[in-house]
Amino acid sequence: MSLTTACTGDRPDVYKSPPGYDFAHPTIIKLPFELDEVSGIAFYPTDTSLLMQVDETGNIYKMKLSNTSRIMKWKIAEARDYEDIVLLDSTFYLLGSRGDITVTSFIAENSVDTRDYPFPEAGNEFEILFYDPNLGKLVLICKDCSEDGKKSTTGYAFDPVSKQFIPNTLSINVKKINKLADKNIGRFKPSAAAIHPVTGSLYIVSATDKLLVITDLQGEPKAAYELNPALFKQPEGLTFSPSGTLIITNEAADIGMADVLIFRANKQGKSNEK
Repeated sequence: MSLTTACTGDRPDVYKSPPGYDFAHPTIIKLPFELDEVSGIAFYPTDTSLLMQVDETGNIYKMKLSNTSRIMKWKIAEARDYEDIVLLDSTFYLLGSRGDITVTSFIAENSVDTRDYPFPEAGNEFEILFYDPNLGKLVLICKDCSEDGKKSTTGYAFDPVSKQFIPNTLSINVKKINKLADKNIGRFKPSAAAIHPVTGSLYIVSATDKLLVITDLQGEPKAAYELNPALFKQPEGLTFSPSGTLIITNEAADIGMADVLIFRANKQGKSNEK
């Protein structure tokens, strides 16, 4: 595993950066083969580490950003198609690709309590789960849902108390994304998202569309940034540190190794985001 700082600004006229970040100069951490399909991440502020969930395994990995050579692993759920992870009040929430949520908590050092909550509708696909403290609920954003088309992308909520799914939590205006990005993306297929801890905006990345979209918490787009495919080969995980450091992970995608991209926030971004 290696840690480097990259310079990828080969087309600065095209690949702009969002306020407060320099997308041409991330710190890059190469991940081992076992983490080639890291599809969800969460920041653990207690010891400044990154929690990573790997597709199809039910394993959780923990890597301290101050010591990337040591990665810990726990088996917390049965193997299935998982797409994202949230840690809330010492409980893990794993998102299945069809919208099902697996809730896991440690009841002893080597013992976990795991319960599954199936999504109430079939035929949908999800890759995003994040916690909205304003709602007090977890939010799922569709990647490919039957009710969506080229005009909008919808979201649902999951109540961690009642364990109930709630429809129509947000709606993303895809036509406005097209206007902001100056391109026609068709159906918007997001792959990761998290709320910026300083600005309160929602950052959404799409591996398919190679876009970063910033919206409000109702899903109304405010900005869109085209991503350099040489750097963002398959972005499937996104999280923030409490201070606003943006962390994005790429799956290997049969192109080299999976990696972690770290973009540290500067003071300009905290005051300039509209």
